[in-house]
Amino acid sequence: MNDRIYLHEFIDIVGQGRAAYNHHKTANYGHLARTERRLYCVGVFSTVGSTERWPQSTNLWEYRDGWDGVANHFSFEFANAAHQDTNLVTWWAEAAKLRSGGFDRLLIPSHFTPTLDELLANEVRGQCYYHEQISCEEGKAPGVLDAIEQHRLAIGERYGWRLVGAYRTALVNDSEVIVIWAVPTFADWTRYESAVASGTDDHIVTWTQSIGGLVRDWRNKLLVASDLSPIKTGKVL
Repeated sequence: MNDRIYLHEFIDIVGQGRAAYNHHKTANYGHLARTERRLYCVGVFSTVGSTERWPQSTNLWEYRDGWDGVANHFSFEFANAAHQDTNLVTWWAEAAKLRSGGFDRLLIPSHFTPTLDELLANEVRGQCYYHEQISCEEGKAPGVLDAIEQHRLAIGERYGWRLVGAYRTALVNDSEVIVIWAVPTFADWTRYESAVASGTDDHIVTWTQSIGGLVRDWRNKLLVASDLSPIKTGKVL
């Protein structure tokens, strides 16, 4: 049972600053986040532009102490009139040169989502990562996660994929699910997409039918982990 909470971030990058931002986030923030807030980096990823919005980074963090950890984090961030952690003033100034804003989510993991420790111990990593953003009918996110457990996990295994996590988004009335997979190679991703497009894999057809009354739409994209990402290196920041 995974009792952690996760922070998911879409970051809008300025110009050609993505590599510099990814390094700044991992090298200069990861240790502080872990030691001061018990916020552990799972991965900082570059969005593959041909599959979705660009230039963009996507970040995933694990609050070791669940909702109590979220409260602790916010108490650091909003403890003064500037509403900014004084330990991060210099870090924010540099980050502001590299990003223009973003969109964050708090994620509640499914019971079958591995923790960061489990991901690292089992060497769950890939050349790329498949990110699914699923818009659900109101209140149907738990049902979508059940369907993922019953059908989608086995499909991932058939294509050599490994689950990084399946989550429902907090604060949105159970109307969104985020799923991230580690994909061994880009070819393993295109093999799957070819089967989706052709309708030749009966398992995928069954999976799609199983969520027909639960899902309004979904947006999928590819990610690539930055060099210092724990999910790539196998080491916490």
